[in-house]
Amino acid sequence: MKALIIGGSGFLGAELIRQARAAGHPTAATYATKPGETSDADWHRLDLRDPTRLGAVMAEVRPHLVVNASSGGADWAVTATGPIHLAMIAAKHGIRMVQVSTDAVFSGAAVHYDESALPDPITPYGAAKAAAETGILAVHPQAVVARTSLIIGHGRSEHEQLVHQLIAGTIDGTLFTDDIRCPVHVDDLAAALLELASSDAVGIHHLGGADAVSRHELGILIAERDGLDASRIPAGLRVDSHIPGALDVRLHSQATQRQLLTALRGAREFLRPGA
Repeated sequence: MKALIIGGSGFLGAELIRQARAAGHPTAATYATKPGETSDADWHRLDLRDPTRLGAVMAEVRPHLVVNASSGGADWAVTATGPIHLAMIAAKHGIRMVQVSTDAVFSGAAVHYDESALPDPITPYGAAKAAAETGILAVHPQAVVARTSLIIGHGRSEHEQLVHQLIAGTIDGTLFTDDIRCPVHVDDLAAALLELASSDAVGIHHLGGADAVSRHELGILIAERDGLDASRIPAGLRVDSHIPGALDVRLHSQATQRQLLTALRGAREFLRPGA
């Protein structure tokens, strides 16, 4: 199975490449500004805002599977429209597609969200991701849309780096005690995505970790794992910050977990010292 990883130069993309190659799959990957560090993939420059270039890359690679792990933030053309164009091409040529989505499609009003929950985003990024979900499944009903949460692992995630910077005092900031998510380890997430890709799964799936923790508790867990002074992490309330976005969003992933061999560990497990 030849795989194409859209956004292969990113944190999740790099792990998808590693695991796909380890499983013996020929792998190609795309980048927006510069290729990733691994030489295990055939690299292609791609701007998802350019449908002509997207079509050319797909025609050149001719993958059996495409995983969209790109992150375009609130840029509608990258985060919403581009993935829908990708899905149209994949559907036309019978290519398996997995779209990585996010818990940002939810407002937090309901707190607990399983795969049947309807998106109600309150940020431009969440709205773009929600639009991508709807458009992709409309044009490619056999695609998989996998929602996930904060991605952690190996000290390379933005969340882990932020904790180190806050403790070192090189940046100012606060980790909120009322901002709750279900972090997932990048190894588990990549394995689960590839497992879904190789199955007959379709539609919406949730790939959040087993533990719901605040960003501040997550920071403490990271600090303790890395032998740092967790008491130096500033704590605060997001509700007092006026930063837009959901507060408490807990992805319930049990229905998807029952379909998988890959265990979606919780942060308290995978960040345990010595784990």
